[in-house]
Amino acid sequence: MGRQRPGTPTLEEVAALAGVGRGTVSRVINNAAGVRDSTRRAVQRAIAELGYVPNLAARSLAGHRADAVALVMTETDWRMFGEPFFTEIVHAVGDALTDTPVQLLLTLVRTDTERRRFVEYARGGRVDGVLLMSVHAADPLPDMLAKAGLPTVMLGRRSGDESVTYVDADNAGGARGAVTYLLESGRRAIGAISGPLDMYVAECRLRGYREALELGGVAADPSLVVEGDDFTEETGRRAMTSLIGRHPELDAVFAASDTLAAGALEALGAAGRRVPRDVAVIGFDDLHPARPTDPALTTVRQPLGEIGRAMVRLLLEEMEESPVAWRHVILRTELVRRDTA
Repeated sequence: MGRQRPGTPTLEEVAALAGVGRGTVSRVINNAAGVRDSTRRAVQRAIAELGYVPNLAARSLAGHRADAVALVMTETDWRMFGEPFFTEIVHAVGDALTDTPVQLLLTLVRTDTERRRFVEYARGGRVDGVLLMSVHAADPLPDMLAKAGLPTVMLGRRSGDESVTYVDADNAGGARGAVTYLLESGRRAIGAISGPLDMYVAECRLRGYREALELGGVAADPSLVVEGDDFTEETGRRAMTSLIGRHPELDAVFAASDTLAAGALEALGAAGRRVPRDVAVIGFDDLHPARPTDPALTTVRQPLGEIGRAMVRLLLEEMEESPVAWRHVILRTELVRRDTA
């Protein structure tokens, strides 16, 4: 402290005066997302009171910052990039970074070779952090990034005991509420079209379906469940065709995504089943504006915009402060009642 030049305030002094951490001051100076307005004002007052002037060039050199983060999709089918769910998340993440100096890079990582290559690329200082989407249960990429010391935030999780920071929706609770609504509407022969069960999101939504049946006193019939290979419309069409072939008495179906539900609606129409009079349909995600259906789809809304913003907020915080604990954020869902149920 004795070697400090009089009249030259430090970042630590600004943080102490504002009553916040050093990383929060850095985020305010960089105009980064994820800082409450009241906190931002307190830091700005402290900067003005102390006359602190950030040395942008020195900070950049000292931190070796690339001012870039990677949004990595691990789905093997490149066509999934065109699905509304993924485009909504990309938009939300991009919007959250708009007022920061951070550039967003999009990349697809599918094989072991691509995983190793990406980790080497990221460790080389090309990006400051990584956002991961569509990670399957056995994917080692999150652990490879954590071992390399790269700040990482996942959309969703690989299992119930995930050790990497993630943001997720209450998938089981949302599915449970949707199926409970169908039961309360008098439906009893309720089928389910799940996503691939090597993804925890699909496992949770199917678990919520089963929990609702149990709570409603309806025996779960395994033949009323079709596991999809993915979350696409074509999978929804095939699964719905299979369900009504096995169970002509089917009077409702819960689909684990809106795209699956859209395919199910097409199959029901082709089979001459009226929706919702003959068969009620509920989806998941609330991508109605991006993928309109006729009739309008009843669905479980997960807050995609807030999910994207929360992912960015957590990643920026990890890039600045290197927290000692993983952080897990689960956001609420909401049943949106439209015409199909």
